[in-house]
Amino acid sequence: MLQAASLFNQLLHHFPRNEFAALVKKHGAERSAKGFTCWTQFVSMLFCQLGRADSLREICNGLSCCLGKLVHLGIAKAPRRSTLSYANEHRPAALFEDLFWTSLARFRDSGTLGQRKHKFRFKNKLLSLDSTTITLCLNLFPWAKFRRAKGGVKAHVLLDHDDYLPAYVLLTEARRSDVKMADSFLPNPGSIVAMDRGYNDYALFGRWTKAGVFFVTRLKDDAQFEIVEERTRPQNSAICVDQIIRLSSAKGRAGCPHLLRRVVVWVPEKDDVIVLLTNHLEFGATTIAAIYKDRWKLELFFKAIKQNLTVKTFVGTSENALRIQIWTALIALLLLKWLHHLSRANWSLSNLASLLRLNLFTYRELTKWLNDPLETPPLPPPPQQLTLALC
Repeated sequence: MLQAASLFNQLLHHFPRNEFAALVKKHGAERSAKGFTCWTQFVSMLFCQLGRADSLREICNGLSCCLGKLVHLGIAKAPRRSTLSYANEHRPAALFEDLFWTSLARFRDSGTLGQRKHKFRFKNKLLSLDSTTITLCLNLFPWAKFRRAKGGVKAHVLLDHDDYLPAYVLLTEARRSDVKMADSFLPNPGSIVAMDRGYNDYALFGRWTKAGVFFVTRLKDDAQFEIVEERTRPQNSAICVDQIIRLSSAKGRAGCPHLLRRVVVWVPEKDDVIVLLTNHLEFGATTIAAIYKDRWKLELFFKAIKQNLTVKTFVGTSENALRIQIWTALIALLLLKWLHHLSRANWSLSNLASLLRLNLFTYRELTKWLNDPLETPPLPPPPQQLTLALC
């Protein structure tokens, strides 16, 4: 039977209108609005992401081509470019930020985002901390000056390894230092945070250790330390050295006077070793190495956003418009992750995003399309001419 709703419409059902209206009221986003609703703005920007539209013209023309189908999306007509541009510039981006976190919490509570593939024996919350830079044209985005002839913004992300989706996101100018922004994240005691060498800060290590937060990172090449204990390394493993150390430099002793652990791991792919630093003294050395290796999932998260969504070209040049586009990109990624977990077909996230873009307004049942996306969609029944008896 032909479905009465498009795939896009079925995806929008996962954003309850009463919940959305409560967020709009909370932020006063429709104050002095004249007909153009925040819901229409959200549908337009989500179409920008899922349909890979690179400009306001593509968004508005793409929706205009579907006139007649838009009523199923909760909008009467496609927006004008000037109207959408004005809304993105002036309506609070915090509305879409709250929408992302509210929706993410709902999906997590329903258990429909899957679980991490690499199972660890410990029950601690595993997180990864890193940032990615989005390059901007300085002439179009003068407020985002990064270098002499380059602009940019940074997305600082704390990734939850339970479902490989963010636990915290912070958007800043690209010139902001990663290590200085680390204090913006407040992991719960007992959490384990994996991060790269750019977050080496002895004072940060000291504060986290005192608060009961564990970390796994790379040790700087010029770090000064003294060996307190040599531990027996496991046999038939990539662990070369396992030591308990104490930082011996003046800055190290002042910032982090606690005992730390130095683990040297052989990496066959690079034909080299990496030196890990952690404040967790109980786990096995192979577990410490596996935790740092799983940090790569954050790099895959950044790759998924940049390859499958519209975050390299922006439909507005103001800071508010840019933030709205990034938050709607995260909302779109949340939907893609949910669909990828729901599907029984063995396909990649990139293929899913590409086929969804081509079938947004296809009238098929969502789960059937996920399991067999290449099946020919059903045709609408032909109109039947009634035969009337003539008197």
